[in-house]
Amino acid sequence: MNNQKQIGTKLIGDLEKERGSKVIVYFTGDRQPFGSRIAEDVVRPLYEHLVNLDFGEGNKVIDLFLYSRGGDVSVPWRIASMFREFCDEFNVLVPYKAQSAATLLSLGADNIIMGKKAELGPIDPTLVKATIGEGALPQQEISVEDVNSFLLFVKERANINDQSALAQVVGTLVNQISPLTLGNVNRQNSHIRLVARKLLTSRKEKMDEEKINSVIETLTEKIYSHGHGIGRKEAKDIGLPIIFPDDKTENVIWQLYLKYEDFLKLNEPIYPEIEVAKEENKILENLPIAVIESDKKLHIFKTNVDIRKNRKVPPSPQININVNLQLPPGIQPAQIPQQAQQILQQLMAQISQNITQLVQQEIVRQSPIIGIGGRVYGGKWHEEK
Repeated sequence: MNNQKQIGTKLIGDLEKERGSKVIVYFTGDRQPFGSRIAEDVVRPLYEHLVNLDFGEGNKVIDLFLYSRGGDVSVPWRIASMFREFCDEFNVLVPYKAQSAATLLSLGADNIIMGKKAELGPIDPTLVKATIGEGALPQQEISVEDVNSFLLFVKERANINDQSALAQVVGTLVNQISPLTLGNVNRQNSHIRLVARKLLTSRKEKMDEEKINSVIETLTEKIYSHGHGIGRKEAKDIGLPIIFPDDKTENVIWQLYLKYEDFLKLNEPIYPEIEVAKEENKILENLPIAVIESDKKLHIFKTNVDIRKNRKVPPSPQININVNLQLPPGIQPAQIPQQAQQILQQLMAQISQNITQLVQQEIVRQSPIIGIGGRVYGGKWHEEK
């Protein structure tokens, strides 16, 4: 991928004029199966964009143009509180998907500007099941609210209230989910509500306590599917500070979204089985999966992906190959000069080694394929200059 000096800079300028603000784009791509998520490593490059903003005269207003399917729920507070250090008003622009941790981040905005296609989502966190050993992959994701709903079902719907019966049910749950993960469930359950409250109370226009509790309860418990998309009308009904942009502003927002959709190839999934159809493995280098952009700076998160065929190869095959050199009739070994004999011996040893390697490669090639594996490595933010 060649260095990019800009992706959506012109449209960012147009949007700033329409909004009377400074715009920073944070876009985590969801190109399948190698997407990206909100993570702690974004805080440092975002800071570089903030310190380079030139507001000029008047109020300092920052619009965060946000697209993400979610990520680390400990990061939104760090981003929102950092943005507030640089502005008088902090808003979030949602062109399309701002789900899970991205919705949590939006709760800290003074206004959430949502177009017709924009959607937020529930903020109930998802944990990874704690496992040990080589068989741990692929790791199982567990919704915190799924665990809570299970226990509620046992008590209220199944009407199991006997302590011994409840203990047996909990024992079954512990066998399915490690005690460490269950402990983390309880901790995350409290943490997500704490972060949501801190973000909602950080807004310039304060919410009353009843409204705060209602918003948090709705986004964590009352929407039963983690994949539910909350449109702008529903978000407004929930009590969030939603603004519907005018047609001109919405068009600029959508055109800017399309720039990043095209750059990150969101509509072009990577099919591992096709990538390695004619070879054992393939490495995709410097694959862009996320972007931060403002009028003066551009950061791209690039990573490497190693895709390879997984084969069921016989364990430790023993290959012994002896290569015998037959001299032409009438020629005796003693008639060959000593130096030539040494060269022939070296050539024979090299041929034997090469044949062994070729046989081993052929054994691998003919072993049955049991799946396609992928490894992502070396990912980091690059500033494009």
